[in-house]
Amino acid sequence: MDSRSGVDRALPIHIRRVTKTYGDVHALDNVDLEVRSGEFITLLGPSGSGKTTLLMVLAGFTRPDYGSVRFGDREVIRMPPHRRDVGMVFQNYALFPHMTVAGNIAFPLRMRRVAKGDMGERVESALATVQLDGFAERRIDQLSGGQKQRVALARAIVFEPRILLMDEPLSALDKKLRDHMQIELRHLHEKLGMTTVYVTHDQREALTMSDRIAVINHGRLVQCDAPRTIYDHPATPFVANFIGESTLVPVEVTDGRAMLNGQALGLSAAPPAARCRLMLRPERLTILPDGGHPEYNVFPGTVREVVYQGESFVAWVTLRDGTEVAMRGISQRESLASLPAPGREVLLGLHHEETVLIPDADDEGAKA
Repeated sequence: MDSRSGVDRALPIHIRRVTKTYGDVHALDNVDLEVRSGEFITLLGPSGSGKTTLLMVLAGFTRPDYGSVRFGDREVIRMPPHRRDVGMVFQNYALFPHMTVAGNIAFPLRMRRVAKGDMGERVESALATVQLDGFAERRIDQLSGGQKQRVALARAIVFEPRILLMDEPLSALDKKLRDHMQIELRHLHEKLGMTTVYVTHDQREALTMSDRIAVINHGRLVQCDAPRTIYDHPATPFVANFIGESTLVPVEVTDGRAMLNGQALGLSAAPPAARCRLMLRPERLTILPDGGHPEYNVFPGTVREVVYQGESFVAWVTLRDGTEVAMRGISQRESLASLPAPGREVLLGLHHEETVLIPDADDEGAKA
């Protein structure tokens, strides 16, 4: 399989005002999204958010009530799935148990009437791409979960589609194999270069694999950005709570200054709105020495509980206003005795550069 073919043939995807309702429920609510040619973009959201519905719209298995979907310059909204020329990897793999590995992978080639002389070579090439050389004559019931996932992927790419769609393909794997396959899928995408749309509800998976993440909630596109931007600068309270751990504390904004419990917060940027919440992520907080530090915002509190987790520990601290926050630190064998004890008064610190305010408003659909 020519690794350059995907790069050369990859198509952008243009999604405009796509809406899908089921009775009174908006599965998709006026979604706009641009997927760049050759990009790996992940649709991320909780169960029932609309991410899989959007993927099925792209695949052609779901017809929206309204909107436009273009692959490159071609409108596909009324086009049946078999004419869209997209590869699809399903959550349950959808392999044919009565066929061999080679038979499964060759199936889309037979549907496209590829000559038998070319078919064997392309199947072997696809097997080599997913590192399953020598598995052509295996039965599906002789494969492990990870091997089945690779066969499903080989079947999706064997005809060199310009767009690849994946619906939670790693959800059935154990954690160790899942982590390994995340990296392998990312490397395969870099090799083949085809435009890839990936669905997951796993935040860490999305952060690991994506060029950009499109966060969807209640059928609306909430934010679409690079993983680091999504994590460090979430656009809404929902994104901050859904991706990573965080405590959101209301702050008052007066004359361009953010105030918490009567004290002005040191910020690296002006408050983004008149009503904001301060995002406190556990790994960004630290315990300061008595007296604090001029480059940190300081939050006095009392340690309620400490949990040792091997390479790290988590301390739950009750701030003076009653807010409960978590602080995560690195455990080192020689410093275990110095971990904060329950009942101890501490000063939690958050560096000015890592002090992020989020507009305190209902989630709005985002243009991307």
